[in-house]
Amino acid sequence: MYKLCFYVPEAHLDTVKGAVFAAGGGRVGAYDSCCWQGLGQGQFRPLQGSQPFIGQVGVVEHVSEWKVELVVADELIHEVVKAMKKAHPYETPAFDVWRLSDIQF
Repeated sequence: MYKLCFYVPEAHLDTVKGAVFAAGGGRVGAYDSCCWQGLGQGQFRPLQGSQPFIGQVGVVEHVSEWKVELVVADELIHEVVKAMKKAHPYETPAFDVWRLSDIQF
């Protein structure tokens, strides 16, 4: 199992989550569309050669973004990340993937 975390502007929150869930992310037991999300502020500066969705080349931009975290089964992680990237409005979306351990009690 993996944990996927990505950041997305509010206008695209439901679209990107929908793509990730359709690819199989966010399934926990007998539940689907499971995630945690919180609102925060991202910062970036587009460099020469970039094609920013928000902001201008050379100018630091601050934008409200949602941080979304969800689990993904091993066999689906590549397809889920691919779906997230395809649905995301940013040229280079910020995300991370963590391998999870199963702890038995």
